[in-house]
Amino acid sequence: MKPGPDRVLPLRQLPTQRQSVESEEEFRVYEIEGLKKLTELKKSKRSLNQPSPPRSKTMPVDQDWTDVWPSASTFKWGTVPFPVRQGRILSSSENEGIVPSKYGNLELMKPPNFLHLTPSHIKKHCAVLKDFCTQWPQGLDTDEKCRRFFPLETKTSDYVFSAPSIRDDRARFASIKFYLSDLKLDYHARDKFIRLVGDRYNKKTDEVTFETGRCPLKSQNIEFLKFVFTVVYFESWKHEDWENSKELQDMEQYFWDLNASRKNCISLLKKIKTIDENKATESNRLDYLPSDILDEDTLCALPPIQDYKAAIEDLFNEGENFQTINKYKESVKSLLNIQENVSL
Repeated sequence: MKPGPDRVLPLRQLPTQRQSVESEEEFRVYEIEGLKKLTELKKSKRSLNQPSPPRSKTMPVDQDWTDVWPSASTFKWGTVPFPVRQGRILSSSENEGIVPSKYGNLELMKPPNFLHLTPSHIKKHCAVLKDFCTQWPQGLDTDEKCRRFFPLETKTSDYVFSAPSIRDDRARFASIKFYLSDLKLDYHARDKFIRLVGDRYNKKTDEVTFETGRCPLKSQNIEFLKFVFTVVYFESWKHEDWENSKELQDMEQYFWDLNASRKNCISLLKKIKTIDENKATESNRLDYLPSDILDEDTLCALPPIQDYKAAIEDLFNEGENFQTINKYKESVKSLLNIQENVSL
């Protein structure tokens, strides 16, 4: 339906003066797709950067390893120059039956490594710490001298790690160690000391070790251990009334002076001395015995009798072996002045 002279078109349908002028000046060309060649746009080709080879491939042979791995770090397959394999294969068909190599191997990243503690690293660390250390005393050049002048050994531990707090409960533990032979103890005190310390005494090494961690501080535990050591030492010297009731059967070792062997030996020597004065020749006499018979204590102090005493005590306490039997044989020959070779 055409609009009449009296009908007015809406404002949005009326062409403006500017649009009518542009339509008259410009004539749009109808282009059929495919008849005209379009100019090809030259696309800039993006250059692909090749990845650099791993550091282990370009590392020189004389590379300083302390510069490559200066501190503790997780395993890096591209840095380590030697082949490493770790992992598990379920069957021979998996990975051709070969344990995975270091390339992208997560199993190598799990455990800690010691690539930062090589001899070169330790040498550099010692060179830095040398300025903070004092010179070792010249007189303490052997372990025997160190043990003589410093008989008590104290052992503590410090822990350094990366955490919000530097405190570690394990650092409070302390221990002291010493040799029982360094203490001035008689047989009674030594036996009582061993019974008081229990399994803290090592019979093979003759070492006594006290360890504790009951106090919150390390210094407190060291003072506590020294206090316990002092108390046990003086307690071992005390003689209780009930200890006097200890009989010969209760002894844990063989004592020649407490057994009948001493009386039998003295009685035998007295009889031999009496016979020697009447009938024996000079070569068979016991010359070490005095002319006048003295008391038992004086006779037991003579060297041949002391050797016999030590030999028979070792034979009972240490058991029968080549050394104890041979020592016992020689002591008997010296005690009785036996000149000819006697085989046991």
